[in-house]
Amino acid sequence: MADQVLIIDDDTRLSAMLADYLSENGFRVRAAATARTGLEEIGRNPPDAVILDIMLPDLDGFETCRRIRMVSAVPVLMLTAKGDETDRIVGLEIGADDYLPKPFNPRELLARLKAVLRRHAMPSADRQRVLRFGRLEIDPSSRKVRIDDRDCPMTGYQFDILVALAENAGRILSRDQLMDLVRGTEQEAFDRSIDVHVSRIRAAIEADPRHPRRIITVRGAGYVFARNQADV
Repeated sequence: MADQVLIIDDDTRLSAMLADYLSENGFRVRAAATARTGLEEIGRNPPDAVILDIMLPDLDGFETCRRIRMVSAVPVLMLTAKGDETDRIVGLEIGADDYLPKPFNPRELLARLKAVLRRHAMPSADRQRVLRFGRLEIDPSSRKVRIDDRDCPMTGYQFDILVALAENAGRILSRDQLMDLVRGTEQEAFDRSIDVHVSRIRAAIEADPRHPRRIITVRGAGYVFARNQADV
């Protein structure tokens, strides 16, 4: 069955254009003109992905994304003002999986949408094994992270970054290497996105995110995942 996409944008003309384009490319599309209507749609019939505009008439896109993250890990592609770096950083911090500045090329939106859906999909058979590091457990099959059986919620993109780091435990990975491992090369990477996502991962798994002992920054080189916290 085709993936279902929910567009939350009060620009009905743009939503209709996107709906037509995505439908032509195999998606089932619904649209909501307000944040509240979109949230109701997610609660009633959860989509496979959400395209979310920042500028909405009732709640802004940031608050809408926060509310989505309270109830769902659905991939969220956020539409931001062109060139507004602050909006992009905030969007990533609150749980968006990717961003696209307006105006945009529909083909690029399609490519990014397919990428976030792939990242969210069930991992391949060779990545089914549970990764365990002390109290930390990373389960690729269920896409769950736990510490002492307590769930550590994070977005699909953040989960994939954590898996990439954990599978290369003890090895320093540069930001470019992480982006290649997680996103591939088809998308233009946002330079600070990795730093923002790592910060959110630390908040989820570190006892003291300001003094991390699991994901360590190596100045001028990148990040390294410590096999054992005692090794740090």
